[in-house]
Amino acid sequence: MSTAFSKDFIVLHEDCTTTLASSNFISKIDLSFLDPPFNQDKIYNQWDDNLPPEKYWEWMCEICTKIYNLTSDGGAIYFMQREKNTEFVLQCLRDSGWIFQNLIVWKKKTSAVPGMKRFGKHYQIIGFATKGKKSRVFNRLRIDPPLPADYKYTRENGMFVTDVWDDIRELTSGYFAGDEALRDVEGNRLHKQQTPIQLLLRIILSSTNPGDVVLDPFAGSGTTLVVSEQLGRKSIGIEIDAFNVELIQNRLAEQRESDDVSRFFKDYTCTPDLETIWGNGQSISINHNFCKQIDYSTLKF
Repeated sequence: MSTAFSKDFIVLHEDCTTTLASSNFISKIDLSFLDPPFNQDKIYNQWDDNLPPEKYWEWMCEICTKIYNLTSDGGAIYFMQREKNTEFVLQCLRDSGWIFQNLIVWKKKTSAVPGMKRFGKHYQIIGFATKGKKSRVFNRLRIDPPLPADYKYTRENGMFVTDVWDDIRELTSGYFAGDEALRDVEGNRLHKQQTPIQLLLRIILSSTNPGDVVLDPFAGSGTTLVVSEQLGRKSIGIEIDAFNVELIQNRLAEQRESDDVSRFFKDYTCTPDLETIWGNGQSISINHNFCKQIDYSTLKF
């Protein structure tokens, strides 16, 4: 096991299946973002992405249950998956105790999968659920996207964010991935499934306050931790692949301009009390002893 730590985040080089079951693991999580391998037979260094479906979903339910047991009352989970797996996501959440709140449709802006005998696929789903019927935190964000062509009047104060997110671009392969995509010196993508900053920004702003604890059990390229740190949230990332762990550590060590969340502040300026929700570690009191110990098992709240 290797551990990277700072005042506000931990990166654990471990298998989340065993880590989440440890009696010494963090006892309080306020928000979890679950973006696991999708079992599509993709090539991973440390994972078999071609499990029998029943085994895969049994594993997903196990992870959801373990996260539930570690989550504060009213805490939230956002479970991202392929649209074809919607029923399994909802069943996993229900069977592990979570209360369903929304099925978010993340509509892709630049890519679609064509179908020969069915409609092309142009979105992923994110199941949003809470521990208990009432959210501990839910900040009703307001945005002001461009008006559709047939609208007659402009908005006076934007609109509340709905369950259809069509204003966040995915980091597709090639040109459309832009500067945010992590690349080596030759321009090759370092993580082909990288989640965009904007997606985690919206999730974290919606379901946490500054000082809350955010978990990503499949940390991947570290986007959850990168966003959490800038918003004054504490974060825990678990990642089984040593290459990805090093990638996260390097990404957190020196913030890139393309990872700066402040460039999206203007997108939410119609939100009341936005500065308080946003945090940023300047106007709030952060517990700087959060990750003082290398031994993460000592970290209790």
